[in-house]
Amino acid sequence: MAETTIIDWARGDMFGLDFPTHPEALKSVGPEFLTRAFRTSGTLGEDNRVARITGFDEWTLGGTGVKALLSVAYERDAPGLSRDLFVKFSRNFADSVRDSGRYHMPPEVRLANVSRNPDFPVVVPKCFYADIEQDTLTGIIITERIPYGQGAVEPHHPKCMDQLLPDPLAHYSALVSNLARLSGVHKSGRLGDLVERYFPLDPDRLVAGRARFEGPLLAKRIGRLAEFLLQYPHLAPVHIADRAFLDRFCADASLAVERQEEIWRFLYSRPDMLALCHMNANIDNAWFWREPDGALRAGLIDWGSVGQMSVASSIWGCIGAAEPETHDRHLDELLDLFVAEYAGAGGPILDRRDLAQHLEMHVVMSALHMTTAPPAILREVPDPGAVADRYDPIFTANETARVQLKITISLLNMWQRRDLGRHLRADAAWRR
Repeated sequence: MAETTIIDWARGDMFGLDFPTHPEALKSVGPEFLTRAFRTSGTLGEDNRVARITGFDEWTLGGTGVKALLSVAYERDAPGLSRDLFVKFSRNFADSVRDSGRYHMPPEVRLANVSRNPDFPVVVPKCFYADIEQDTLTGIIITERIPYGQGAVEPHHPKCMDQLLPDPLAHYSALVSNLARLSGVHKSGRLGDLVERYFPLDPDRLVAGRARFEGPLLAKRIGRLAEFLLQYPHLAPVHIADRAFLDRFCADASLAVERQEEIWRFLYSRPDMLALCHMNANIDNAWFWREPDGALRAGLIDWGSVGQMSVASSIWGCIGAAEPETHDRHLDELLDLFVAEYAGAGGPILDRRDLAQHLEMHVVMSALHMTTAPPAILREVPDPGAVADRYDPIFTANETARVQLKITISLLNMWQRRDLGRHLRADAAWRR
């Protein structure tokens, strides 16, 4: 892993403070910096201060910047002052590949500050301080820490491990409700002009910025995916590891390549379906708790690359890693829930059939991206023939392989069950 040049401090564009860029720099200035930052953000009163750091553990999980679990003591405890905090840096100076993902941080910093709005409709970890130096994409976010597995809060649920999840429908319903409320409240205007300022919407730029598929290269990738599933059919449901289906998928995908520009323009063609969205509200980017009446509620974390986008892409970012059975049995129910919550929060009234069509078209393009899965799986699981099935413990231990496999299966299951190829025929309704 190549290192990159270390910088210890950056100056935030929002608050104008110099802030530490990695754990060691934060520890070196500790209470003094935290006091100044929390007072500047309005989290801490001028008559209070961070007295000392009582715990500090660097946390290396996750795909981009370094993180830390921070505990502090205040001169005087007060309501809303959590002692256990979570620190997320955009930079990873020890790993240039991870450090290159720092572009996710700027919108997350902006969202953290927007979430201070009392009308913010989704429960998020309380933001104590967040800022970014845009020129270098160097940022820091300090929030309260989620008490997973304590009291009424459920333990953390890993991504693509829904076979262990009690009552998947209740969990995805809680997530979809959150997504709909977030987008609906934004559309209602109750979040003010900060959303338009921080997350401007330019559909033409979004379409132009999409990576384009090259037909011959994609054909190779699709062929490799089909060969992988036919060689290891025990890793997928029988209706997916099926030569007839995979042949149809290969033919359909070539049509999608020909029409990719049209498809992306279609997905950004409906202003009533474009809103502020969490793009990856999967089960692992949330926490869940039971209310006294037994109702399941959820909060959302990991807002990287948040912005205005198609609500269909937000829905798929939530349910895309669910088990195929969840889509087969409950997708229309979840879409109905989104429609109701979106309108109830002040957003436009959507037709569920239109929303389903947009979701399916988004899945078409997502499936083309996931044709890269076999090499990623084989790097961590070099002999898939030796494993029992997609629930084998080797996939529990190797997250990348597990996620690549299960999301690919979810996409192909949607393609087969809902006949997504029909959208690619010359007379498809969306093209009229």
